[in-house]
Amino acid sequence: MLDLKFIRENLDAVKRGIANKQVKIDFDRIMTLDGERRSSLEAVETLKRDRNNLSQEVGRLKKAGEDAGDIMERVRNIGEEIKEIEEKLRVVQEELDDLLDRIPNLPHASTPVGKDASENVEVHRWGNPVTFDFEPLDHLAIGEKLGLFDFTRGSKVTGRGFPVYTGKGARLERSLYTFMLDTHSNEHGYREIIPPFLANRASMRGTGQLPKMEEDMYFIGADDLYLIPTAEVSVTNLHRDEILNEAELPVRYCAYSPCFRREAGSWGKDTRGFLRLHQFNKVELVKFVVPETSYAELESLRKDACRILELLNIPYRVIELVSGDLSFAAAKCYDIEVWSPVEQKWLEASSCSNFEDFQARRMNARFRRGGGKPEFLHTLNGSGLATPRLLVALLENNQQADGSVVIPEVLRPYTGFAEINPA
Repeated sequence: MLDLKFIRENLDAVKRGIANKQVKIDFDRIMTLDGERRSSLEAVETLKRDRNNLSQEVGRLKKAGEDAGDIMERVRNIGEEIKEIEEKLRVVQEELDDLLDRIPNLPHASTPVGKDASENVEVHRWGNPVTFDFEPLDHLAIGEKLGLFDFTRGSKVTGRGFPVYTGKGARLERSLYTFMLDTHSNEHGYREIIPPFLANRASMRGTGQLPKMEEDMYFIGADDLYLIPTAEVSVTNLHRDEILNEAELPVRYCAYSPCFRREAGSWGKDTRGFLRLHQFNKVELVKFVVPETSYAELESLRKDACRILELLNIPYRVIELVSGDLSFAAAKCYDIEVWSPVEQKWLEASSCSNFEDFQARRMNARFRRGGGKPEFLHTLNGSGLATPRLLVALLENNQQADGSVVIPEVLRPYTGFAEINPA
């Protein structure tokens, strides 16, 4: 959430930043409501002072045995007037809060200005795309040939986009997120968390999923709970309405969770196999830091996610998102994409974002330096990594001419096998 005072004092700059995100916000209405709110607050305070003074006069007159009826009537009238203004203020505040909730975060000054994903900037590339001396199979054909997953039965049980992992495919999937959790907790210094997989409205609003993304989430009406679209929601909200000590920072968490997304806006996108799912597994990295270190922490977060791909020997590239492709809450973001040699394209496996104090304001998550006043934290997160497209790249890049798939060495202690062979 953007601070209303900041918006008021930097209105032109805020308008430019939001326009660069390709979002339309009625700032004229916001400023009108802000003016009405402040006028109403001032009027209420004036009336309360008047009422207090008159009440004291009533007390004085009664003590002196004099008639205070007229003044008491004026006190009652002021009370009714205060109620009317406060009701108007409540309506104004509700509309203002709703409009403020819908304003996205401002892009950081270092974020390239651009309209959409077509203008994103490649900033790093690692590894060499594999070449084959045979006709390679895509991940769906590999999975079918090796019995690794079953989309048909998953669709029967739930619907399209809910895969079933079978046999060595299930073991491989479990090995991937276990390996990633171990690497991030043992080598990169994150504290492992197993979070709730459902979250309430306050949590969804805190990280910015509500109100913007409500149609993309699965909702359980009877309990007023949402299935989480990412562990970011649960983990980031662990410190909602808390004040941390500066000595505790930075706080770094890693968490595994299944993720649930309706993908309401995915019409026309490639939904074959693991390319777009409604349920998938992911390891999430979340940081709480002091403001002055947050951009250094973003770079280290990105490196931690990339390290997983280097250990797995999967070619990847890093994309810096332009302003028009940033998420609602992000001030700056890198996407990490893995190479699919059969699709002949890059597939997003991670987004690493700095939200600055945007989420912290929505969650009232703060820290204190010594005996100073509480300040808002900066929050960051990144996928470290999501497994679906990682699995696509792993299978396609490591397939062999005989139809087998070689398992990367770092995964073998987890899988218990070095390759997967056709039956």
